[in-house]
Amino acid sequence: MIKVKHVFFILLLLLTAASCREDDTIIYPDIHDISEVTHTNIAGMYVLNEGNMGSNKATLDYLDLDLGKYFRNIFPSRNPNLVKELGDVGNDVKVYGDQLWIVINQSNKVEVADAQTAVSRGHIDIPNCRYLSFNGKYAYVSSYVGKIGEADVIGAVYKVDTATLKIEGKCLVGYQPEEMVVQDGKIYVANSGGYRGMNKALGYDRTVSVIDINSFKVVNTIDVAPNLFRIRNDKYGKLYVASQGNRNDIDPNIYVIDNEKVVDALNIPSMTFDIHGDSLVCFSKVKGETNFKVVDIRTNKVINNNFITFPTDYPIETPYALTIHPITGDIYVMDATNYVSSGKLYCFDRNGKYKWHTETGDIPGHTCFLKKN
Repeated sequence: MIKVKHVFFILLLLLTAASCREDDTIIYPDIHDISEVTHTNIAGMYVLNEGNMGSNKATLDYLDLDLGKYFRNIFPSRNPNLVKELGDVGNDVKVYGDQLWIVINQSNKVEVADAQTAVSRGHIDIPNCRYLSFNGKYAYVSSYVGKIGEADVIGAVYKVDTATLKIEGKCLVGYQPEEMVVQDGKIYVANSGGYRGMNKALGYDRTVSVIDINSFKVVNTIDVAPNLFRIRNDKYGKLYVASQGNRNDIDPNIYVIDNEKVVDALNIPSMTFDIHGDSLVCFSKVKGETNFKVVDIRTNKVINNNFITFPTDYPIETPYALTIHPITGDIYVMDATNYVSSGKLYCFDRNGKYKWHTETGDIPGHTCFLKKN
């Protein structure tokens, strides 16, 4: 199989040749040199840019770590016979086996492509789809089910056969479910109730639904806090789930779940984080100031209150998401800037030292790493 980096070299050649075509409708990626190469068994990282809702501007970028190059908007050139854009609001991206799964929320579809080449293999129609998780031969997709603003529609997790791309089941969970984690034969689903929170009489959902994978039924519901969003598990079997608060008298926080019970809270007003080894890295923005913190997950105590400092020449405008390289520990921070124009991707080493940054598509918010063949 052709590796991604070789495919992109071919694209460079095609770019020159394409200028001779009279009817050239193929959109080729912009290429940025990040001036650093990283040789591990991780070939690169996909970055999914959400694009503003209603603008149909979701795009897919690729960071080639072996070449030290960043390719912006790769999907059109890989799929010249499809509609040039992915769709409306990119919401999640993951590699599973030889497949690349891309959730396009407001286009109500999950695109499935070849993981090495990003060439489309098909898509699954799922209403108001949100996030992905995998186990065995199945993909699991969280969904609000209802249309935008439909607060009383119960959410669901759809079960999709990864070989046939056919929906094999649907399990009702809480209201407006978000991220999921698969652990010990169960799927843990963070429910936000985001639409319900707009109505004070209804209020946000505040639960994690627990689905038994074998029966594909909810077997437990864990009460946590309002408006849950991100959920991750650590190597000790604990779950960390971020609450966005109720935008009134309950602030955002990160809660710790062990044995399906809430056992601790980090007391950090953060809605996004990632875990690497024994460290949880998160950021919060309070009174206009952004702070990056490191928590030791063995003690759930903050061990660094000011982990990352952005260069004065390249300040971050709107920190939106972060992810950590599973081998090097490098930290990638996504900047949504003004939400309507190109964002930025910053890279810091495992000690929080700035390395480089580059331009992305609009609202970079989701990433996944690609292993070498």
